[in-house]
Amino acid sequence: MDKKYMMGFVILFIILGVFVFVRNRTAGQSSKSLEDQVKWQSISNQKEEKPVLAENRKEIYLAGGCFWGVEEYFSRVKGVADVTSGYANGKSDTTNYQLIGQTGHAETVHIVYDKSQVSLKEILLHYFRIIDPTSKNKQGNDIGSQYRTGVYYTDASDLATINQVFDQVATKYDKPLVVEKEELKHYVLAEEEHQDYLKKHPNGYCHINVNEASYPVIDASRYPKPTQEEIKKKLTAEEYAVTQKNDTERAFSNRYWDKFEEGIYVDVVTGEPLFSSKDKFESGCGWPSFTKPISPDVAVYKKDTSFNMERVEVRSRTGDSHLGHVFTDGPRDKGGLRYCINSLAIKFIPKAQMQEMGYQYLLPYV
Repeated sequence: MDKKYMMGFVILFIILGVFVFVRNRTAGQSSKSLEDQVKWQSISNQKEEKPVLAENRKEIYLAGGCFWGVEEYFSRVKGVADVTSGYANGKSDTTNYQLIGQTGHAETVHIVYDKSQVSLKEILLHYFRIIDPTSKNKQGNDIGSQYRTGVYYTDASDLATINQVFDQVATKYDKPLVVEKEELKHYVLAEEEHQDYLKKHPNGYCHINVNEASYPVIDASRYPKPTQEEIKKKLTAEEYAVTQKNDTERAFSNRYWDKFEEGIYVDVVTGEPLFSSKDKFESGCGWPSFTKPISPDVAVYKKDTSFNMERVEVRSRTGDSHLGHVFTDGPRDKGGLRYCINSLAIKFIPKAQMQEMGYQYLLPYV
């Protein structure tokens, strides 16, 4: 054979060999990459409880209507280590999503929490924030016994706190509470499709505003309203006129209209936290202006038709103090609201003094 042709065959053989080697190596890398990806996805989809010291690990079971929203809400609460959806306290120790109407179970979430970070009382105050405790077998658009509300405990020592919160919440309503309060009989874990449902389906139905989990729970019992006699002694004549007689202070000549130091603003009557400096802005109206309260729990709204105007009055929750009004001409990128508040109705607590004055739990919100 001609040497020229022999050399050509050798070169062609070498090229084919290199091609096969590269192709197999690339295929091997792609296969390994795919295996790693599948392994990572499998690991990422496993629901693991956040680590909690055994002495701090506590649990409670809460039924609050559709469990999708309740589970998602509590997964966002600081100190909660794990939340699952399931069925509790029915007629039998087994059921499923199709059977709960027959077996009498309630859609329930199992909450595991770290008591060194969040208390049972705080958990329950979060719970009562997101349900209507006077509505029987109905929450949002969901109707049926499976959507009833209930607090189911496994530790009898928790009952004292549960009773305390029930009594505290009952004072807010004219109708009796219909929330079940029982020891847990059994809990059946719901099907995988119902676990973390709103994380898998962000646009799924939910009657609960899960974003409210980011707001602090402020315990009303910590800030009781003094008697009228005590209020008169505590306040100046001008503060009393604003908070108790619905008066209004002068614009641009009050103590906080141009103050922007870090801290919180509390009810001058009770000390209940109302606003954070991070939500304060210069509105040009001459009064302290905020885009929102520090928590939706602390503001009460009433229709005000005085002075031939129709406005929305803002009052404090525990003190029932007249604070000011809320308008819809606030910063659009922050919700569009402007809480126009009288300086005489609030007291400023600098961030540096919040710890010593008992407001340390609100430091993350300043």
